[in-house]
Amino acid sequence: MTGTTTQGGDRVDEIDRPHEVDVAIIGAGFAGLGMATQLARRGRESFVVLERADAVGGTWRDNVYPGIACDIPAHLYSFSFRPPADWASRYPSGREIRDYLEQTVADEGLAERILLNTELRQATWDEGSSDWVITAATSDGPGRTFRARSLVLAVGRLSEAKIPDIEGLEGFPGQIVHTAAWHDDVAVDGARVGIVGTGASAVQLIPHLADSAEELVVFCRTAPYVVPREDRRYTADERAALLDPEVAGEVRHRLLTEADGAFRQRLGLHPDIDEIRARARDHLHRQVDDPMLRELLTPDYEIGCKRILLSDDFYPALQEPNVVFEPSGLDSVTESKATARSGRTFDLDVLVMATGFESARPPAASRVVGRAGLRLSEHWSSGMTSYASTVVSGFPNMFVLDGPNAALGHNSAIYMIETQLDYVLGALEFMGDNEVRALEVSAQAETAYTREIDERSASTVWLTGCDSWYVDPDSGRLTLLWPGTAASFRERNGTFDPAPYLTITDSPEGEP
Repeated sequence: MTGTTTQGGDRVDEIDRPHEVDVAIIGAGFAGLGMATQLARRGRESFVVLERADAVGGTWRDNVYPGIACDIPAHLYSFSFRPPADWASRYPSGREIRDYLEQTVADEGLAERILLNTELRQATWDEGSSDWVITAATSDGPGRTFRARSLVLAVGRLSEAKIPDIEGLEGFPGQIVHTAAWHDDVAVDGARVGIVGTGASAVQLIPHLADSAEELVVFCRTAPYVVPREDRRYTADERAALLDPEVAGEVRHRLLTEADGAFRQRLGLHPDIDEIRARARDHLHRQVDDPMLRELLTPDYEIGCKRILLSDDFYPALQEPNVVFEPSGLDSVTESKATARSGRTFDLDVLVMATGFESARPPAASRVVGRAGLRLSEHWSSGMTSYASTVVSGFPNMFVLDGPNAALGHNSAIYMIETQLDYVLGALEFMGDNEVRALEVSAQAETAYTREIDERSASTVWLTGCDSWYVDPDSGRLTLLWPGTAASFRERNGTFDPAPYLTITDSPEGEP
């Protein structure tokens, strides 16, 4: 380590001096803040949260486009270990969720543990000390270095916007904005706007764009399945009742059980899949009178393979006189002219990219270096793998939240995150109680777990019904979703078991 001295003799802080903690958490979204909350309440471990942005909230900080909301009921899309929030409606708005997470930071006293504008540059396992050495870039330039006994990656799946490779896009003279980078200066009022994609973000945004644009062109490569959203605001009496933890807990359990029942649809079981398909079909037929448009909006793949969307105003918006539904993707751009794959061209002022995220291959994995200099991205070169959807062989004392096979296509991500938090806390408890310096899951355990995931995935609609972002593009494996219910994930992965791990202890008797 080096230091410098000013001409007056005052010593300047050493910018490369490691800040030592027990746990370093990367990311301050739901997963990172949940981990921080649980660690703060335990009081056993020192920890720090590194967040690259200037505020907490993760995807709910980044996504502020008009109409942003959650499609999981609020009382299921919140922490069970926090007091119930005063949600205004069944489905929370993005602003409400950001407020909830900011309130969590305040109530749990986390602010002093969170370093904003601090982006992971590299995390490297130090074999000699059995620590993670973490370097981070900071907004003020010098950067910081940390040493942590354990590393928790909480970077999420919806953090790196995906922009498709479209010929001529860089020469477009108007504004180009991804839904995850929306800002107030996007000039859509009275403009000719094109939106690329009809996924979850698009169906929320399109009705608002239709209200303000002179012309809105919707480029739709694949028609989505849409079912009624049926949102409603809670009455004052309902809101008051739901602030009772017992009442909120009962509602949460009921919502969880009801959502888990939908997993039978993802197995293609009858009559479950027939019922949800009929619900989507009936919704389309009720809201779209034009038989030609209805045909274009009828999906040609099995329901549930891609995300089923909830909306009551998407179909009506497509039938507004200023909206053009283009049933093909955007192929190329020449100056202000956008050409669809059908050959049709449109003059546009603004392009909105509702094109999703780099989910199957998280960019942060290239910045994590485990044993023998192996990068996590290299370990995952054939698709993400893990054990218990939380740990990876070759990367000791590292835990991945909301990573490989830890999400759901039918239920709440927060429930899954909480299950993982329990697992991580159990691992940390084991390490502390047994003076374990390094804890690493065996390669055999990871291989067996991956085989189990593959076997359970084989009969699901995600591998039999279509191509989707849930599936790794190279290996063809289902790498993002857990091929089961939320309850089965907790049963399988909610309790830490040291049996499949190799350990190095601080005691003389410890062996690798």
